[in-house]
Formats: sequence, structure tokens, C-alpha cells
Amino acid sequence: MPIRSVILGCGSYLPARILSNQDLASMVDTSDEWIVERTGIKTRHIAAEGETTADLAEKAARAALAHAGVEVSELDLIVLATATPDNTFPATATKVQQRLGMTRGAAFDVQAVCSGFIYALSVADNFIKAGQARTVLVIGAETFSRILDWTDRGTCVLFGDGAGAVVLRATEGKGDATDQGILSTHLHSDGRHHDLLYVDGGPSSTQTVGHLRMRGQEVFKHAVVNLAEVVHEALSANGLEASAIDWLIPHQANRRIIEGTGRKLRLPPEKVVLTVDHHGNTSAASIPLALCEAVLDGRIKRGDVLLLEAMGGGFTWGAALVRW
Repeated sequence: MPIRSVILGCGSYLPARILSNQDLASMVDTSDEWIVERTGIKTRHIAAEGETTADLAEKAARAALAHAGVEVSELDLIVLATATPDNTFPATATKVQQRLGMTRGAAFDVQAVCSGFIYALSVADNFIKAGQARTVLVIGAETFSRILDWTDRGTCVLFGDGAGAVVLRATEGKGDATDQGILSTHLHSDGRHHDLLYVDGGPSSTQTVGHLRMRGQEVFKHAVVNLAEVVHEALSANGLEASAIDWLIPHQANRRIIEGTGRKLRLPPEKVVLTVDHHGNTSAASIPLALCEAVLDGRIKRGDVLLLEAMGGGFTWGAALVRW
């Protein structure tokens, strides 16, 4: 029988400190109206001094394990997506592993920026399908506030900190689109666009952390095209039409990109999970944050078909089709 990766539960965590558009207007030349009109963002969460990506990831992980009813001793693997690790090495995933008390299996990080959670989900799914793991914790966690130039109004208004996680379990399926679990994942990258979205630092290049740099309009144009294509790729791979989608759960970067993708799929707005307004762009954390919010408030129900999609620096982009 074909093996599927079923999502047993999810969890999330947002830091306590909330930074509003009005707060930002006192720091840089911007306004609430300007930010909301262009991005849909009203507030974002900022990690406290001394609060790290591992701290956020651990809290989301514990919430996901509790929601899934899974013990740490059952975990075979942790895959953590982040572009803002605690240290250059070791992997932040190993810090989470230690804190959870997991002493078997493996833990490692995946770096694909805003597409990180899709990449991590794909890696975990393939470990399960290959028979190398049965129960996997997948986390997306970021402290993007640590790499922002707070004098650059084009970027500092966009991003926030947070973490989300899911627990996957190997389950027998029939091998068709009626199965529960991850139906397919689709990953892409194109390194030619490095200079449109990047951080101007790193251990090997500048020996500094650096700051995020972005040419927003160019990124926007690529995002609309790439996301539409990968969404149709995912549907086609499973022989499904867009009408089969119960929920679109996009990377929460910009309300206009999200609404544009929904229109291309002819999905009504009420089928699109939108959380960017209250946590901004949390990079690899944004999809699991949005997923968990819609699961816990009862919108997403068992059997629903979910389409997850994201694009990030690299460029990287991808999609996952999941039956909850």
C-alpha cells in the first residue's frame, strides 16, 4: 500500500511584543495608510531581547505535539525551516531536539527563506515515503527582526517574528487524490534572481549578519507568475481542478499577491486564509501560522483539500497539496 504523510496536528507561537504601523510611523517616514494599502499589514510581532529562533520554534513544537497527541519519544526526525538560525552552526533544529528531550533520530535545518516550510514539508514527506522515518516534526521559525534595516521603510514594515509547526505520521493510503495527507509537493528555484531579494552579509562573504535587501516591485511580478504556475502544477499532478480546493493557505507576504493568486484560481476570498494583517511576513513561519490559525478556529476540517504555496529569496518557490 502507498504511504502518505498525514498531518496529525499543528501548533504556533508569536512573541508577546506587538509593533503597530503607528509605532513604525514614529521610527521611519511611513504611515498606517501607506502600509495597509500596499501590503495589508497592520501589526507584526517582535521577539523580545534574548528571545531566539530556537525559543519560538520550541514553543510551536510543543503546541503541535500536544495538538497531535504525540509524545517526543515517538519522533524520528525534526526538520526546521529558517533563514534566521540562532548560530551559524549547529543547526537550530538540534537545539530544539535537545530542549524537547529527543535523544534518538535526527534533526537538521532547511534554508529556502520564505519557501522554507514547503521545502521542509517536502523533505519530511520524502523521508516518510522512503521508509526512513515514521513520525516527523516540521517547524518553520524566524526572527527576521534581527536582520532588518530599521531605517529602510521599504523592508522594515513588512516582516515579523514567529513560529509554526506540524506533526506528520506515516499512514497507508490508496495512492490517489482521495487519500488523507500530503498528496504531492513541488519545489523550484532560480538563482539568477539573487539580487532582487537577499541579505547583504554572511560568514563567508562579510563575516557579519547583514541586512535584508529587496527590490519589492520586481519580487512582486515574479511572485504572481511563479505562484500561479506552481499551483496549477500541483493540481495537474493530482488530476484536480481548482474547484476541488477547500482552502488556499499562501505564504503571508503581501495581501495583494495573495488576492491575485486567489483570483487566478477563481477562488472566492472566503476560501483564502489571510493572516498577514496581524503578523506580517514571518518567512518560513507564515504558512504553518496561517494553517494552525484556521485549524484551531474550526475553519479547516478533516477531509478538506488544502493548497499551500510560497515564494522566497533565491528565488525559491513551491507548493504542497494536502488533504487534512
